[in-house]
Amino acid sequence: MTARFTYLGDMLFWILVAALTAALAVILLYPLLRGAKAADNIRAGETAVYRDQLRELDRDLDGGLITPEEADYARAEIGRRLIAVSADEPAETLKPARHHRFTEAFVLLLLPVLGLCLYLTTGRPDLPSQPLEARLENPGNDVAVLITKAERHLAEKPDDGKGWDVLAPIYFRTMRVNDAQLAYRNAIRLLGPSPVRLDGLAETLMAVSDGVVTEEARQVLEQSLTLEPDNPRARFYIALSMEQAGRPDEARQAFEALAKQSPADAPWLPLVNQHIAMNGGAPAGAGSVAPGANPAAPGNPTQQDVAAAETMNAGDRQQMIRGMVESLDAKLSEDPNNFEGWMRLVRSYAVLNDKDRAADALKRGLAAFPPPGEQGRQLLALARELGIATEGATQ
Repeated sequence: MTARFTYLGDMLFWILVAALTAALAVILLYPLLRGAKAADNIRAGETAVYRDQLRELDRDLDGGLITPEEADYARAEIGRRLIAVSADEPAETLKPARHHRFTEAFVLLLLPVLGLCLYLTTGRPDLPSQPLEARLENPGNDVAVLITKAERHLAEKPDDGKGWDVLAPIYFRTMRVNDAQLAYRNAIRLLGPSPVRLDGLAETLMAVSDGVVTEEARQVLEQSLTLEPDNPRARFYIALSMEQAGRPDEARQAFEALAKQSPADAPWLPLVNQHIAMNGGAPAGAGSVAPGANPAAPGNPTQQDVAAAETMNAGDRQQMIRGMVESLDAKLSEDPNNFEGWMRLVRSYAVLNDKDRAADALKRGLAAFPPPGEQGRQLLALARELGIATEGATQ
């Protein structure tokens, strides 16, 4: 019985394909088949118009509206046009036939054959249909279906804390920040606070406020630090809140404390060092390069840069940092195929509070590494983290 239904389903599919192909062929052939007839109709219409003009001319002459000389002149002109239309008729009738014959054969024969070959090459006629319910049962790697499935589950069981805990970071990664905020709050309410949940809620609150560490976000981060005092993410954002509040000395001390606590290969150290420099301090060291990165890559401070920065006052140090950033910008303009360089340039302009140049660097970086790729997505994620507008950056 199942095999019979499968056979009938396959037959129905191919009948539908044949019907659609025939309908498309008729639509395409209709203008071609009526082309010669339309041309005949046009010529016949022109002839009828000229004959009507001759009759109208006779009526005007009989009514005394025009003189005989004017009537003779007009009759000669109308007759000339009528003869021209009749003379063009044979030549114009033959041209469409030769041209349309090949086109009709292409539409009737070659086009369906090409379509069938393309479908058999790239299509999956053996693949069964999957309605929404079936996709929800087996979502695979489809994130949208996974989210829909989780939302249905939570609509039936809103007190499932684990469900909210799983869904919250997915919402955040897909930039549904308001939904992510609600999910984090529900997970914390049902499962209790944890550093991961509190940090996630704080990042969501900052995303809503365009990268600003609000008072509520700072309180959430401080609660996270009571649970995990060495939490680098919470400590970074609290230091960032001091910087945004216009307290550079406190921010610098907080960033320097985080740099001292962090391992030498910590991936967040380059960003921490830039904030230290932004607030008038000296970078923690040239070794603070992300794992796998080239220490000699554009934007990484050398030992000489660090040594020189330690002997400078805050103003000279700031001038030196701007010079390094501008040098990196120039190098990337000459050789844009440097993903790490674009990441550093966007960060650098952001910590220098030059959002216009940061947005411009983001746009140029995305031109070299488009968003569909992993590196382009990392650039967009960095921009959102730093509060840089991404609208229009991918155009």
